[in-house]
Amino acid sequence: MVLGPLVAACGLAFPQLSGRALGHTGGTLDKMEAVRGWRAELTPRRMVEILRDVGAVIAAPGGALAPADRKLYALRDVTATVEAIPLIASSVLSKKIAEGTSALVLDVKVGSGAFLPSRAHARELARTMVTLGEEHGLRTSALLTAMDTPLGRACGTGIEVAEAVQTLRGEGPADLVEVTVALAREMLALCRVSGPDPAAVLAGGAAYPVWERMVRAQGGDPGAPLPAAAHRDVVVAPAGGVLQRLDARAVGVCASRLGAGRVRKEDRVSPAAGVRYLAKPGERVEEGQPLLELYADDVARFARARAALAAAITIGRASPPGAPLVLERVPAASPRPARDS
Repeated sequence: MVLGPLVAACGLAFPQLSGRALGHTGGTLDKMEAVRGWRAELTPRRMVEILRDVGAVIAAPGGALAPADRKLYALRDVTATVEAIPLIASSVLSKKIAEGTSALVLDVKVGSGAFLPSRAHARELARTMVTLGEEHGLRTSALLTAMDTPLGRACGTGIEVAEAVQTLRGEGPADLVEVTVALAREMLALCRVSGPDPAAVLAGGAAYPVWERMVRAQGGDPGAPLPAAAHRDVVVAPAGGVLQRLDARAVGVCASRLGAGRVRKEDRVSPAAGVRYLAKPGERVEEGQPLLELYADDVARFARARAALAAAITIGRASPPGAPLVLERVPAASPRPARDS
């Protein structure tokens, strides 16, 4: 939601065909649908029009685009194959190749919040997808980025949209900004575009007008208030000290149980559910201090959501060791001529 308007503001065309909540992770389309009137379903012709007029579009893949993937995607969550490298790679690349993308940068997550927590497995997935892209004439590279701690300060649906808007206005959390800028720079380099530095564009708020135009082009009202949850619960620090760990997977499961995710593909996602982090690892907290705010439409959801956080928080005396967010780059396997976009 931040990257698309940012790279469009830097001069690229950004077509993003996204999915819905799967496993413990949220779906971009579910989040965007928290915006009043916004539509995920677009014809190919309308997508091209928006790309020409705005520079960025986020949409659901149409039924004619990689139709087998739609059935496989729905089945992965209920057949314990969410983490299968061949299915992840084929799902992502089939749509990108079919839509005619000329260059592709992959953000492959590593850590507890990722589909593949192991760095070795994440690297294998990245290399598999880069190789598949290159074999089909698609300039492809990947960044492995850390996901042991959730990025930003929010996890859910509408509350993530609010944070994306804040970031596009130049006021986003430092970790979210760092990863987004790294991906934007990689995209500009892969497309051989020498434009403004994405960090300066984002900090100056120049990407926000692109967001507004993109939302309006898809029927949404960027000025409308986002949905508010009916109920709020607060998780407090059990002791004083330094917050050493906030587990990304546990937070994702918590948000899903609050209504931001699905157990079955037909489940309804709440546009207001989620988790807001009031403290991040490395920050000092006092006993009883609020650490997390939980949002749900049904108060009965809080008990199971809190249970997901049972071992998610570690407080100690020392600050956790610093660790990079961008772990490594997986470049194209070999130079190939780019296809015309």
